[in-house]
Amino acid sequence: MGDSGEGLIDAQARIAERMEEREQDRKQLAAVRGRQVDPERQRRAESLRLARIELERQRAATEHAGRKEQLTQAIEELDRQIAALRSGD
Repeated sequence: MGDSGEGLIDAQARIAERMEEREQDRKQLAAVRGRQVDPERQRRAESLRLARIELERQRAATEHAGRKEQLTQAIEELDRQIAALRSGD
């Protein structure tokens, strides 16, 4: 009789350990899901970054003061959009 009681206790301990492991797995999965990036937001951020690089290139290449001012304003606007996108993270 003594052996069957010990087996039952061991089985209960294993079940309790397994339940704890599963709970930890659930918590880790929830943390990973919370950090996932929205693909549309990621695409938008990359598009803004590339647009900014192109405008910087154009601003460096132009000598016309009016055009430089337009490009500077456009870059500032992109910077605002990028900051807004990041603050939404």
